Amino acid sequence: MSFEVFSIGTSGMMPLPGRFLTSSLVRRDGDLFLFDAGEGTQVSLKMLNLKWKKIDSIFISHMHADHVTGLPGILMLSSQVDRDEPLYIYGPEKLRDYVEQNRKILDMYINYEIIVIPVEEGLVMERDEFYVYALALRHTKPCFGYTLVEKNRKGEFFPDKAEALGIPKGPLWGRLQSGGTVVTDDGRVVKGLDVMGPERKGRKYSYITDTLYFPQISEFVKDSDILFCEAMFDESLKDDAHEKKHMTAKEAATIAKDANVGKLCLQHYSPRYSKDELRLLYEEASSVFSDTVLTRDRMSFDIPFKA
Repeated sequence: MSFEVFSIGTSGMMPLPGRFLTSSLVRRDGDLFLFDAGEGTQVSLKMLNLKWKKIDSIFISHMHADHVTGLPGILMLSSQVDRDEPLYIYGPEKLRDYVEQNRKILDMYINYEIIVIPVEEGLVMERDEFYVYALALRHTKPCFGYTLVEKNRKGEFFPDKAEALGIPKGPLWGRLQSGGTVVTDDGRVVKGLDVMGPERKGRKYSYITDTLYFPQISEFVKDSDILFCEAMFDESLKDDAHEKKHMTAKEAATIAKDANVGKLCLQHYSPRYSKDELRLLYEEASSVFSDTVLTRDRMSFDIPFKA
């Protein structure tokens, strides 16, 4: 089952040539989950040939324009692709008014159901195979970070163990793989645990942007395979960052290090940094956490199953 993450936009405050506003997307086994929808989101989605019709849910961090200005266009575009399924949109309380007022003022033609769900800290969504959780961040407006966590998978099935215990290949193997119990012809009870390895951890993606640094973020994103995290400023502008309730690249790296994440993908750069000057953010972050990526628009990352 595939699990890919796409950087849709990496700029904060304003879009730049080649750097659209902040957004990322998870494609999991064909379903798409969008995190924020800054200006230019539609363009990057088109350039990546990702299908709008497949967007299942959109998670908005907060109601600042650089994180939601791309949303009305996505809502209108989705009416052009014969969408049958509802679109779920999660975010702060004011998100519902934003969607409703845009539909009214722009006289949107919408031919599918839009379900807006206000977010509170904790469990946001549960599906058969994964969860989405939210963490209240510390910004100038109510703001949430998100993590998408797969549920643990069953352990590996060992056919040789089943054969050694006298279980013939066929439906009984399936029962054991499902965690059931089998009684052999001579009366022995064989449990699924007898022929299965330990549970295998699912994959985890985390998205953190527009917040002051605080240690609880590391606990929230702990053991993420990939962490997309804001890197608005370098250390020389730390006071400015904190005044505006943002993080530096070094603070993002501190979160990644403390959380034992697999890979840190920097995003949400201040427009004051040119393409070449972004290197400074990378250097400061990578000095703390080596597996850091200076994320650019339309980069993609595959998250393989854990062993």
